Amino acid sequence: MGGNKRKMKKKGRAMNAKLFPVVTDDSLSEVMKSLAGQIEGRILTDRMTRVIYATDASSYREFPMGVVIPNGTNDLKAIVRWAAEHRVSLIPRGAGTSLAGQVVGNGLAVDMRRFDRILEVDRAHHWVRVEPGCIRDILNAHLAPFGLLFGPETSTANRAVIGGMIGNNSCGMHSLIWGSTRDHVISCTAILSDGSEVVFEALSPETFHIKRRLSTLEGRIYEHLYSCLADTDVRHGIEAEYPKPEIRRRNNGYAVDLLLRSNIFTPGGPDFNMCQLVCGSEGTLCLVTEAKLNLVPPPPPIVGVVTMHFLDSIEALRATLIAREFGPTTCELFGAFHIQQALANNAVNSTNVIAQCSQWIQGTPQTVIAVEFCEATRAAVEAKAAAMVEKLESFGMGYTWPLWFGEDVEKIWTLRRALGGINNSKAGDLKACELIEDCALDVNDLPEFVRRLETMLDGAGVAYTHSAHAGDGELHTIVFLNLKTEEGQRLYRWILDNTATLVKSFKGSLSGEHGDGRMRAEFLEKMIGEANYRLCCEVKDTFDPQGILNPNKIVRAQKMDTQLRYSPARKTPDIPTYFDWSRDMGLVRSVERCSGMAECKKIKGGLMCPSYMATRDEMDSTRARANVLREFLTHSPQNNPFDHREIRDILSNCLACKGCKSECSAGVDMARLKAEFLQHWHDAHAPGLRPRVIANFAALMRLAVPVAPHFNALIRNRMIGQTIKGMLSFASERSIPEVCRVTLAQWYRRNRPAGARQLGRRVHLFCDEFTNLNDAQVGIAAVRLLEVLGYEVVLVRPGESGRALISQGFLKRANRLADKNVAFLSGMVADDAPLVGVEPSAIACFKDEYPDLVSPDLRGDARVLAGHSLMFEEFIVREMEAGRIRSDSFTDAARTILVHVHCHQKALSSSDLVIRTLSLPLNYRVREIPSSCCGMGGAFGYEKEHYAISMKIAEQVLLPTVREAGPSDVIAASGTSCRHQILDGAARQAKHTAEILYEALKP
Repeated sequence: MGGNKRKMKKKGRAMNAKLFPVVTDDSLSEVMKSLAGQIEGRILTDRMTRVIYATDASSYREFPMGVVIPNGTNDLKAIVRWAAEHRVSLIPRGAGTSLAGQVVGNGLAVDMRRFDRILEVDRAHHWVRVEPGCIRDILNAHLAPFGLLFGPETSTANRAVIGGMIGNNSCGMHSLIWGSTRDHVISCTAILSDGSEVVFEALSPETFHIKRRLSTLEGRIYEHLYSCLADTDVRHGIEAEYPKPEIRRRNNGYAVDLLLRSNIFTPGGPDFNMCQLVCGSEGTLCLVTEAKLNLVPPPPPIVGVVTMHFLDSIEALRATLIAREFGPTTCELFGAFHIQQALANNAVNSTNVIAQCSQWIQGTPQTVIAVEFCEATRAAVEAKAAAMVEKLESFGMGYTWPLWFGEDVEKIWTLRRALGGINNSKAGDLKACELIEDCALDVNDLPEFVRRLETMLDGAGVAYTHSAHAGDGELHTIVFLNLKTEEGQRLYRWILDNTATLVKSFKGSLSGEHGDGRMRAEFLEKMIGEANYRLCCEVKDTFDPQGILNPNKIVRAQKMDTQLRYSPARKTPDIPTYFDWSRDMGLVRSVERCSGMAECKKIKGGLMCPSYMATRDEMDSTRARANVLREFLTHSPQNNPFDHREIRDILSNCLACKGCKSECSAGVDMARLKAEFLQHWHDAHAPGLRPRVIANFAALMRLAVPVAPHFNALIRNRMIGQTIKGMLSFASERSIPEVCRVTLAQWYRRNRPAGARQLGRRVHLFCDEFTNLNDAQVGIAAVRLLEVLGYEVVLVRPGESGRALISQGFLKRANRLADKNVAFLSGMVADDAPLVGVEPSAIACFKDEYPDLVSPDLRGDARVLAGHSLMFEEFIVREMEAGRIRSDSFTDAARTILVHVHCHQKALSSSDLVIRTLSLPLNYRVREIPSSCCGMGGAFGYEKEHYAISMKIAEQVLLPTVREAGPSDVIAASGTSCRHQILDGAARQAKHTAEILYEALKP
């Protein structure tokens, strides 16, 4: 039957309005009751959960009717059957990092987090079976001992799950050698829309024809595809309208063009495999429960990266064509905005992730192309790089082409993976929009396409930047729009519409790896033609007759500019605050920095986010906290917009570690946001006994100093100690900190050292409340060490640091204390006589909070003081680099040091400085424990309701490592809370860096 004559269902628009009415809060429980009795998993319909799941990493915001977390395949089958019976849409969700709104909708979100097992590895045949919730980087860590890996890698690979990669057909940086996810899915087990379970795999022609004769939904799917694709006119239409075959990144619509290449329709082609269609289908055709993936060996061991610097983006893309001639493993483009933001960041913050990973940038390039070569030897890499550079120079392309190896390579790629967050690192309402960020072209067409695209955007006055998998023709163009204005929303549609036309003129793909979702789907007909669009609608209807599987994505989409996160009708509230948020143009805009990229959802490596690493519950991610804050602060009817229990609950498990301040490339500072919230909460609700006791910790400890032996004996007494802990709702398992018999201040007055005044090297050692009252031995060791090294040590004690006040949200009092401290120290502290703190959390107040906490007239002084305030290890390394502290002052004996670095050191300083300090004794072997937060978070770990999560955080890496340490190994931890956690959890006494170095001094 001819394709033009074949009857096709009339294409439609959003069926959601008819089938899936918005369910109100009052009716949610009734709708879900019939499902709850059929599954073992959890169903969540509370307002906070729906807020958390209302967004992903796209520009969209729509509340789901609820969230279901299935406990296994049987649950999932029951959910699908229930959804079909009740005509409820299901939205499968992995990490929730989709950029086109794939997991945003008003149906029931299906969180696949528990489907995370690695089921089987076949080393001989290079495959692995996994569940869809398995994280890509976790999978590859598991595969490393086998000498294999799963190739495709998104920039979000440390939290992206295999199911999401299948749904979007993810590619990543190394698609030049590894292709897309579709190229590696051997087979998959899936649940169809009627609840039946099927296995999709390569089928011989004989098996294929047997399948299409089945009287099941599976059989109808095979039969329908065959009847469509066997039609000559349909095949010609697909070949004429779909993207060029040379473009490997092709996610527009359903991949029926690839099915045509099978031996069912093309003699000599590969066996028909439905996985080709499932990959890139965004959960609209079936729910994958298991996937068998092809594995590849790792690339050769020696990796070098040439960073080609250009002053022109078009020249950079033309240079990429030359670079490809030399067999690189990847060619990645960094755009002007990313470079500018990195350099601007480095001017004000030399220690965060962006600064540590962008020192390789030379000059102020408009574009950088990073070209990677992997070879068996360094010489082979150098030869390839030299040949490439020679040819580039001969054409006058670029102005510098340095070659990097080792740690520098990982820094380059870390910055590349952070570009999504950097896009949102600038304050204000002009936001990075993932809109035309997924265009895929024939790589030879890319320079001309970009020239025309830039002409179009420049003509409209739109700011933009590029990043790209340039070597494979994938362009990530980010446009900056204010979607809070009518003009911004007009441009949002205009840009995508016109870009679609431009991409089509090159026979490219509007989506290369991020998918159509609900954003690009409206323009699918333009991209593949009316007949092919109708064919895609038929594919959807055959798989999912009732339209319950992630409807309105890919086909029958709503208008792309509906249900956006921001609206011109909703003005950004200007909320009075206690911290100064003016650099972010207000607190709400600070929260709006979070785009949903979810770096906070990684579960291994780095600091952020310790509570999520422990629970793996979306509610405990920094992103979820930002979502709730944004939603309630923007839409609150209250006079005090912070007065919502949902905000209190979502922030409850935040340890205020500050990891998000440094590791979130958008710079969301949740610790400060939590402190701000708590003060406003106290304004509406009288604080209880426990927060008041914690906030007044130092004052209470001072009262105990005169009777220290008696106080310590009382708290060690089981009955009395448990009574105190019960009154304060502290965990019974915790030990209460003991008070020193002689405080640091008392010792200093009695033993004030003469110092080295004649050398003019003065150090102002901050007598913080924790060291003074609970850990005087640490301060004494620091004073003695610095004196021996030739410094005049002046112990300064203007007042408490305010750390306890800030962490408990007593910002009014903290402001007064900060004003006092800044006024006292401003004329005293200077670059050559800095303020040095041994307790990281205390000196962090001066470095981080004070400049935005003090009264307006003191902010300038506070910023100057912050620049002269150093953590102990920062000071030691600074003096080492100046040649004033040398290794010859320390022992030659050998020791092994295992160091846990305090959160605030990691966030505001650097772990490397701690390691370098402890490595002053030449034969000390220092190894950093690769832990996140210790789990204490100041008072967090003492609190009864937080004890379990505190210990779970510690048990991930820190405590097992300490227990495995040898008896002669030294455990180092600069934070008082960290040392307390190690003592409580592993019965080992950790030492401060100052103590270790003092003991290591030569006689």
